Amino acid sequence: MEFEGLDEVVAYEGKQFVSDLEGPVTKNDNALEICEHVIQRGQKFFSLIKRYDDVLAYNLRRQGCKAGDTLRLILPFLKAYGLNDNHMHDFSRKHIDLIPGADKTLRFVQELMASFVVSAGYEHYVSAVCEQVHFPFENAYCTRVSLDGFRMEEWEADILRKYSQEIAAMTLIEIPRGAKSVRDFSPRDQKTIMRLDEIFWQEIPGLSVYRMLMDVNPMGGEEKAASIVDICKKTGVGTEDTVYVGDSITDIQALQLVRRGGGLPISFNGNEYAVREAEVAVLSDNTVVTSVLVEAFNRSGKDGVMHLVDNWNLEGIRSSGMIHDYLVRELTRVFPDQLPKVVRVTADNLEQVTEESVRFRKKVRSETIGALA
Repeated sequence: MEFEGLDEVVAYEGKQFVSDLEGPVTKNDNALEICEHVIQRGQKFFSLIKRYDDVLAYNLRRQGCKAGDTLRLILPFLKAYGLNDNHMHDFSRKHIDLIPGADKTLRFVQELMASFVVSAGYEHYVSAVCEQVHFPFENAYCTRVSLDGFRMEEWEADILRKYSQEIAAMTLIEIPRGAKSVRDFSPRDQKTIMRLDEIFWQEIPGLSVYRMLMDVNPMGGEEKAASIVDICKKTGVGTEDTVYVGDSITDIQALQLVRRGGGLPISFNGNEYAVREAEVAVLSDNTVVTSVLVEAFNRSGKDGVMHLVDNWNLEGIRSSGMIHDYLVRELTRVFPDQLPKVVRVTADNLEQVTEESVRFRKKVRSETIGALA
């Protein structure tokens, strides 16, 4: 085995690990970074469409829309600015930013149990990360797309570039708490939503590149939950023996599925959507915490993890009998002064934990990425 001192670790059959990629494993938001790279005012453009996506999927619950659809909505614009599959592969490989410890954690969990990645990210990026951390790409579920498979006339590209700058000039939509209809938004944001509706669902459908929006199905929302069902069928392991690690709005259904099935849903530096659906919240700038929780889950199941979380201190970890000395040493090496926050999420502490997690998320992944849902 690769890790010194792990001879005594026994891989118990019948458990599995499933994780989102961007957030729990990397600091990247690859789609945002690609937009910044190729589109004029790309950060603003992406942030606006991402917020629009959140509104459609979570607030308005519009039929046919789901969290993660940002990745199909931006595709025609990326094509209009000349992006191709080789560019996406090269950019992704060169800009991977791992959460410290992620490569060790992914190798460690694979030695304990069946392990999978379920990511809304484009296959170009997911395959690049898998290659770097030596994770089998065949165990990765992600958004499959080939930009080279779509044709675009120059006049269409010109129209889309003009749309992109119109969108980038819009004011970011503010989402009121509890908003369920367009009328719940400010008059300014109502106009923004209606104009985006016109662009995406009335005007772009008149272009041949609308096929990109029709054919590409991002791995987000219900697709992530469906992926877990597919994983369970392949492995024969039930959701009660599944740990899922997520951090954003695209993980809501996956976290819900695992929680309702009796498994272990974990928010790793999650936003409000992930924390709300998780049973354990982790605030950490190193993934060694994930390794510790997964080993406890492997040895003692969900009850063992919750006992460990309720006694989350160095003495509690040592005396639990669930965590190998190697991981205890690694935990104290990475966090010599104070352990990161790991807490059971309850109705009483939900608001406080969410606020702390959102602040910490921005610290680890940057203000721009951390603010995205």
